Amino acid sequence: MRVPRVAYFPDSFHEVNGVAHTSRNFLGYAQRHGLPFLCVRAGTREISFEQVGELRTLELRRSRGSVRMEKDLEFDTLFWRHSGAIRRELERFRPDLIHLTGPSELGMFGAYFAWEMGVPLAASWHTNLHEYAARRMTWLTGRMAESRGAAIEGGVEAGGLWVASQFYKLARILFAPNDELCRMLERTTGRPCFLMQRGVDTDWFSPMHRTREDGDRCVVLGYVGRLSVEKNVALLARVERELAAMGLSGVRFLIVGQGSEEASLRRDLKAAEFVGVLRGAALARAYANMDVLVFPSHTDTFGNVVLEALASGVPAVVTPDGGPKFIVRDGETGFVTEDDHFAKTIAELVRDWVRLKEMRLKAREYALGCSWDAVFDRVYAGYEIAL
Repeated sequence: MRVPRVAYFPDSFHEVNGVAHTSRNFLGYAQRHGLPFLCVRAGTREISFEQVGELRTLELRRSRGSVRMEKDLEFDTLFWRHSGAIRRELERFRPDLIHLTGPSELGMFGAYFAWEMGVPLAASWHTNLHEYAARRMTWLTGRMAESRGAAIEGGVEAGGLWVASQFYKLARILFAPNDELCRMLERTTGRPCFLMQRGVDTDWFSPMHRTREDGDRCVVLGYVGRLSVEKNVALLARVERELAAMGLSGVRFLIVGQGSEEASLRRDLKAAEFVGVLRGAALARAYANMDVLVFPSHTDTFGNVVLEALASGVPAVVTPDGGPKFIVRDGETGFVTEDDHFAKTIAELVRDWVRLKEMRLKAREYALGCSWDAVFDRVYAGYEIAL
């Protein structure tokens, strides 16, 4: 079978999040392998088209009518003004398949043009929007009786999943970052679902970037990601308090990221360095200088930052919900545990420097087997089924 011509409509590309990170690497994969690939994305220029060999990009600016969803995420209510530019480029490219990453304005255009042009639609699930919606109801449910609040959050989550499933039913084939989500999507949409995991650049994220002295016994607990309620970041302050109550001294947090919960974390964490959003070499050094990554999210579908930490030789402590539990090998490259046991688990690990060193080596070894080429080879195998 010839290589399909793929038009890719990502929700996010230039931002700092899992969808954008995956999308940039998908573009890099297509370029490395000389694949016919068109990426239609939002950016900073009104309308910009570029072509290098078989790789094409159409970048379209969001308007002032955009609704801000998070500090670096927007939904443009006026994006329809670009419909002519998108149609013209799709007609020139002649895709065999259109692939979207979610129900954003880009995703809606992707679904519409797949229908209009009569080509198969593929959709990948990257974000548990239904869970995010429920977590963001805490401003209301936190003022209610626990049972009443839980019922409302449960209703919002169930309703959000139903709405998202109706959108994903438009696709012929689905992708998700872990088996649990694939089974959920197959159950709610009736469509086949295949893995679209995430890889890591093990040259870029590496223990070689560690700059701390070997004798430095300060315990650096790291967090990387959006500082928002759905990431359960309030647990970080609780962990700090419980570690102090256990008598564990010399502990400090390194917080990489920004978001709506930053002010409360700055208030509640007593020994923490907030460095904002980092990229490139600065991010690689930040990971390598951590001792343990503390990632308390219950809603992440994969957890890019967990894999980046492991590649940097940093074991991770994660929850038993969502995607990170599929990355961490419990007891070998980190721990999978409930919120109530985070502090105890971290204390036991950092008090045993021999075991911590062994985990650092195993974390790195695991990450070396996770390449982006393997991830996208599987995606193209899924395309063959869709076609």
